Amino acid sequence: MTLFFISCGGSKQSGTANKNYLHRADIAKKPLHRVYPNRNNTRTVKEENVTVEEAYEASNDSRQEIINYAKTFQGTRYKFGGTTAAGMDCSGLIGVAFKKENIELPRISRDIATKGVPISLREIEKGDLVFFKTTNRNVISHVGLVVEANDGEIKFIHSTTQAGVIISSLEETYWKKAFAEVRRII
Repeated sequence: MTLFFISCGGSKQSGTANKNYLHRADIAKKPLHRVYPNRNNTRTVKEENVTVEEAYEASNDSRQEIINYAKTFQGTRYKFGGTTAAGMDCSGLIGVAFKKENIELPRISRDIATKGVPISLREIEKGDLVFFKTTNRNVISHVGLVVEANDGEIKFIHSTTQAGVIISSLEETYWKKAFAEVRRII
């Protein structure tokens, strides 16, 4: 039985992606801007010299926090343009999850697909974003967050029009056929 999932995406746009994304290919110490909340609900930015390994470990912690928060929305119904537990679309889920770690992303999936760095399927890790072309217009129209990447199986959380927020596998025929690219934001 094949379910047909159509694209999702809101029409509102907000914010920009974090431009300080990290990549393990960097090998030297480099300045990293860390953001610290203060009592007034504003943020203080401090520059620190950290090793790439330290920065990578910090980004792994952030990725896991994003995944954990996204999973709290499992079972939430689909709502075009939605960004709350009352209903959300695919880009709404991704935006809300990343915002939990103070990372602002554009509101629609095709705009999110311009942020971060493109990576190959061989490099995919938890916390990366998978993009799909689910319409006949040949444009990015759907996004999911990788929650598991083990032994060649990639699982991602996303919001579908038929089932709401669920975890799917990239091995499912529909998603394998609609797959477009992978991007790393952090």
